Amino acid sequence: MLTTLLITFALALLSSALPHEKRALATVYTRCTAANTVALTFDDGPWVYLYDVSKALKAAGAVGTFFFNGNNYDCIYTADSQKRVKYAYDNGHQVASHTWSHADLTTLSWDQLHDEMWRVEQALNRIVGKSPAFMRPPYGNYNDLVRQVAAARNQSVVIWDFDSGDSVGATVAQSKASYDDIIRQHPSTILALNHEVYETTAHQVLPYAISKLQAAGYRLVTLAECLGKPAYMSNPSPPLPGAWTC
Repeated sequence: MLTTLLITFALALLSSALPHEKRALATVYTRCTAANTVALTFDDGPWVYLYDVSKALKAAGAVGTFFFNGNNYDCIYTADSQKRVKYAYDNGHQVASHTWSHADLTTLSWDQLHDEMWRVEQALNRIVGKSPAFMRPPYGNYNDLVRQVAAARNQSVVIWDFDSGDSVGATVAQSKASYDDIIRQHPSTILALNHEVYETTAHQVLPYAISKLQAAGYRLVTLAECLGKPAYMSNPSPPLPGAWTC
């Protein structure tokens, strides 16, 4: 009798620990799909070099994608940061989420993950009236829980298939050589990882990469265009100026 009760109790505990339903997983994109396109993406902002990145792209008739943090190099709600976000959006670039604090998402709980994603969505909606349809996990780290939360928030996860190496100590010469190598291979598409927070990326590597990529016949487009997907969730809310803080 005691054994039966123990087994029943154990089964009840196991049942309660199992999810009641299987949660959907967000799509993970690692490459573009539109032929002859390159999506130049820039992480970790909004930071001071955003203007120079944007100007280099626009001078070449190109656009890029900025994955913004909420509170990494600076608080997204400072007056300067809000101006940078608006400048990127107003100049035709795509703005997207790099989560709030640049934490390793694989170390966080369900609630913590929602908070990391929601706070950036809220900030971008407040500043430019748009909620991003794409999220890039810091360090490129994600697991099924991250994908479940992203799916619940109607976001897709974006990684990359080319890394300029600027965030891991690559010199200007090394980053340029990396671009030369990938262009020499001439894949149909390139989804390139860069970081807007490095002066050398904005002023030396990026102009070089733009020139070389365009000479090789690539169109430099937003992530959304290279995937043929909407950049933002359906959200008619206008920008809401305010004095928010991090």
